[in-house]
Amino acid sequence: MRFNNLDDWLAWQESLNPKEIDLGLDRVNRVLTQAGLSSSFNCPLITVAGTNGKGSVVAVLEAIAKAAGLKACSYTSPHIFQYNERIKIDGRAVDDKTLCEAFQRIDQARGDQVGSDAALTYFEFGTLAAIDLFFREQPDLIILEVGLGGRLDAVNVMEADVCVLTSIAIDHVDWLGDDRELIGREKAGIFRQGKPVICGEPEPPQSVIAEAEKKHCEFLLAGRDYDVIAGGEGGSERWLLKSSYGDMTALPVPNLTGEFQKFNAATAILALQLLQSKDLLASRYDLAKAAGTALTQIELAGRFQKINNKPQVFVDVAHNPHAAEALSSQLKLTATGKGKTWAIVAMLADKDLAGVLKKVSADIDAWCFASLENIPRGLAVEDLFESLPDDLFAHAEAVITEENRHDLALNQCTMLSETVLLTSSVEKACDTVLSRVDGNDRVIIFGSFYTVAEAMKSKTMMKLNN
Repeated sequence: MRFNNLDDWLAWQESLNPKEIDLGLDRVNRVLTQAGLSSSFNCPLITVAGTNGKGSVVAVLEAIAKAAGLKACSYTSPHIFQYNERIKIDGRAVDDKTLCEAFQRIDQARGDQVGSDAALTYFEFGTLAAIDLFFREQPDLIILEVGLGGRLDAVNVMEADVCVLTSIAIDHVDWLGDDRELIGREKAGIFRQGKPVICGEPEPPQSVIAEAEKKHCEFLLAGRDYDVIAGGEGGSERWLLKSSYGDMTALPVPNLTGEFQKFNAATAILALQLLQSKDLLASRYDLAKAAGTALTQIELAGRFQKINNKPQVFVDVAHNPHAAEALSSQLKLTATGKGKTWAIVAMLADKDLAGVLKKVSADIDAWCFASLENIPRGLAVEDLFESLPDDLFAHAEAVITEENRHDLALNQCTMLSETVLLTSSVEKACDTVLSRVDGNDRVIIFGSFYTVAEAMKSKTMMKLNN
């Protein structure tokens, strides 16, 4: 075996391809074939793409499958705490030994290929390892979450029975395009000839509709072919899924923050209904009963997750304007009218910083920006601040001076004004902000999966959780 521990495998994979993101299916297809693996599983596959909501839909699918007695395997990205979170078998993250063995099999297959075309990216290596493991597990259901876009994403090497498209918004413009039509075309690349598509975006770009028509897909659209109806049977805390594949009544509110999570749940339920209607899932599985149980038990880290009460501290992986808009709605709904709302923000360089912060600026009283320099594509705090529009903090007269830069170089917090601070790391930001707030204040930490991970692993947060 090339390496005996997971950390060494992952470090090596990060350096194998000079590009962190290198879209295309040729490398993955060749290694898949060399590994003796097929592009079709021996059980139904649901592929989930979209700008936001993918993780929630996958979590609902997993939870319902488990409650129904199905053995399900899932692949998601990125992770928050441990790489193992990406690959789950029957709801449990795969262990290090099993992962390393899968990496070795993929490496052996890759080794038979010659030249730079076999230089798999970190994401491609993990995707192939997940596929390898899922073939060995012989599950009842497989769920694959697309990493970026769809058409050229490594996950798209597999043939799906149902394709889910959760939402289409502006993100990853360097790879997908800078408007919804271009992005929609890339995401619709997961559609398969004659296979059903569920679209959770009520008003999708024309490019999505055109691709579905071109491939003769059954196209099920949120708000038209399925919908969420509040209340009804079971009282105001319940909701109804109305769909062409059968209504489900008296469903409990998902254990995920946000009214929009009902639509994510509805999308997931419909995908399972579709599989059952086509005899790809046996009729003996009671989906309605399983949904009633599963929705109250779903756990998904980093989605407006409260990690402390006094002061209130939330973490959210929001990293694009669409997600920031959802975050803003949650901040408004949970506002108490007491104390200040602090934001701790760290982001990647390829994100729409101004677009994200403008969506939440009305909800924030004070800001603390932090660096993600130790992360690929991570943004230094000075660059983050200086790339923001001038009017965002005009009232604070916040500017970076040489003294500020000196403080940051020494890993110290620096104040640009009473309401704008800069720190050299997310951990330092947590220390600084939590030393300033009182029990009536609240803190929201957001900007990327990396931001949430670093915050939750910081010593300050660990103490709060104890």
